[in-house]
Amino acid sequence: MNSKKVTIGAKPTAAQPASPDQWVKERAAPERETTKRLTIDIPESLHRAIKSQCAARGTKIADEVRELLLQKYANQ
Repeated sequence: MNSKKVTIGAKPTAAQPASPDQWVKERAAPERETTKRLTIDIPESLHRAIKSQCAARGTKIADEVRELLLQKYANQ
């Protein structure tokens, strides 16, 4: 039989946020706008073309799509 002992620390006493949303709001940097996730379905061929172009430029798909959306909708 193994006689190895494991100690477990005390339970944290700090108040926990009421909800995950509250936790996110408390941790968000005040100078940055909060973000929302957008999911879209596109044809595989289009995804492949976007991915290869982004790889060639060394950019991320999300950054490119975000830039395109800003160009289209930022001034409205």
